[in-house]
Amino acid sequence: MNETPPTSRNREAILVCVGPGPDNERVVRLAARRASASGVAWHAILVETDTMRKITQRDRERIDGILRLAGELGAHVVRIRSQDAVRAIIAHARENDLGIVLMGRDRYRRLPWQHGFAEKLARLAPDLELRQIAREDDAPMTMSIVPFTFFSISFLDWRAGLPSVPIIALVTAGGWLLRPYLDPVNIVMLFLLTVVYAAIRMGREAAIWAALLAVASFDYFFVPPPMAFLVKEAQYLVTLGVMLTVALVIGQLTAGLRYQVTVAQQREQRLQSLYRMSRAMASALEVERIVAICHDFFRHGFHARVAVLLPAGEAQLALAPGSPPLPGIDFALARQCFEEQRSMGLASNTPPSRNDALYLPLRATTRMCGVMTLLPDEENREIQPEQWRLLETSATLIAIALERVHYVALAREAQSEGLRNSLLSAISHDLRTPLTVITGLVDAMSMAAPELPQPQAGLLTAVREQVARTNTMVNNLLEMARMQMGQVVLHREWQPLEEVVGVSRGQCAFLLARHQVVIDLPPDLPLLELDDALMERVFNNLLENAAKHTPPGSRITLSAWQEGEFVRVAVRDNGPGLPPGLEKKLFEKFTRGSKESAVAGFGLGLAIVRFIVEAHGGTVWAENQADGGAGFHLRLPVGNPPALPEEPVDD
Repeated sequence: MNETPPTSRNREAILVCVGPGPDNERVVRLAARRASASGVAWHAILVETDTMRKITQRDRERIDGILRLAGELGAHVVRIRSQDAVRAIIAHARENDLGIVLMGRDRYRRLPWQHGFAEKLARLAPDLELRQIAREDDAPMTMSIVPFTFFSISFLDWRAGLPSVPIIALVTAGGWLLRPYLDPVNIVMLFLLTVVYAAIRMGREAAIWAALLAVASFDYFFVPPPMAFLVKEAQYLVTLGVMLTVALVIGQLTAGLRYQVTVAQQREQRLQSLYRMSRAMASALEVERIVAICHDFFRHGFHARVAVLLPAGEAQLALAPGSPPLPGIDFALARQCFEEQRSMGLASNTPPSRNDALYLPLRATTRMCGVMTLLPDEENREIQPEQWRLLETSATLIAIALERVHYVALAREAQSEGLRNSLLSAISHDLRTPLTVITGLVDAMSMAAPELPQPQAGLLTAVREQVARTNTMVNNLLEMARMQMGQVVLHREWQPLEEVVGVSRGQCAFLLARHQVVIDLPPDLPLLELDDALMERVFNNLLENAAKHTPPGSRITLSAWQEGEFVRVAVRDNGPGLPPGLEKKLFEKFTRGSKESAVAGFGLGLAIVRFIVEAHGGTVWAENQADGGAGFHLRLPVGNPPALPEEPVDD
């Protein structure tokens, strides 16, 4: 009875059946061309039956090469272990909505009662479209008969029958001693019991040899005339034929049951391992703990060493904390695995790496978390299909655990950041009032009559300078808190850059009084769409930063020019320059050029500059100038400024 097919399927998606046949490479390339032309997904499947496991090493290497080729051409490669290849292929096609099954054509003839692979598949799955490619040559079909795969006689190894010889000899001796007391039919039962025992204890091939030896022994010792392979009575021919058939069938069924029990036990062990791993991962809140769980799991389950690589900077991967370094990790191949999000190296769909390691992508729900590198022991290089599924599942569990740790860290950081921003906002609000009062008192004292003598006037100037610096720091604290809390809204208007720079220079006049300030703005600069209050804060911070970190009498230059679709602004000085290696880090919060600097500040000015410039769609960077001093550069988009009205011309 046919299984009920699903109601919907992607009729163009392709499933390629890979096996030991000679046409597999052509089938794979044809499927890749058709899938690429129609833009549909395609899978390449290899079903490893008990018979397939006994093919020659040369054929296995050829099949592995075809699977690698399929992976390189974009196929989703699947390895499945099953006793029924036809039903396994049908189940995979239906589970993945694959409507077309593509395979090579048979090259041998069958007995009249035997059915080919394609015929069985067509009979069991009428909902699937079956296509067989034409043979490349015109050679006629060979006359060899397809092997009777139910008994796997074509793959019999004489060495597998050696353990059956002493058992059959022992049963034969016992039957010879019991011959006066037992009928031949009962002695046949003893031999059948021996075949069942051989199938259970030693497998299918030993059972087949035991059946053949049992028939030969019964014929030689117990069928008249004894001690000869002659049969005078026709009924014994029937007995021998039935005995051989029953022995082979019982051996086959018992061996198949033994195989299924083995597979079920292995599946149960995998599920238990995954359960223990998932339970341990659920409580892991640190990367070091996740790495330790991975090490234990793969050490016992795969006899392999493991290393976890996590993203570190731009286009870089680095060992995770607590991950032991493996000898000869190919970081280039690991990076390719991370970018393409597919396995690389040993037993994967790509050529192996130099050290025969396996690289698996750690892909979670929302992000790529890293790459897991496995280096199996020398005796465990071959990865079975069940192990592949276990590897993929465990990699997913590890990725989910790493993703959870990542978001837990982000949540903690956001919570602490919110608390810090609230604290900074409260402190800055409380400090602005007394600073304003102090500034007013200083101004009142400086304008009082009669004028203060020089020593007191100098002290008053120093107080004013320190109050101005403190006020700048408080304003930066408040501004950064507002930015981090999302309370900054841009009010952009078209305006000339020179007006914004002029206001900023006037606000910083007190700090710039002891420096040479040069403003170089060409008159043909286009209008810029800016929030004037925020951009004034940008130039205030840049000018104050240059004034604070250069000695009195230094030159500070603010210049601008147009570069294509952007206007570039540069604030340069001829001071000591920037500390090497801190050109990018200076724009992070609470970062200062020198930890032991005598200049007061929190390291927020440049962070505010970057936030405001990027909010305007621009970029900012710092660099040391070739002739000495530091330079801070802004690039602001020009956009589509409105046309200025023409001035009337006097007659």
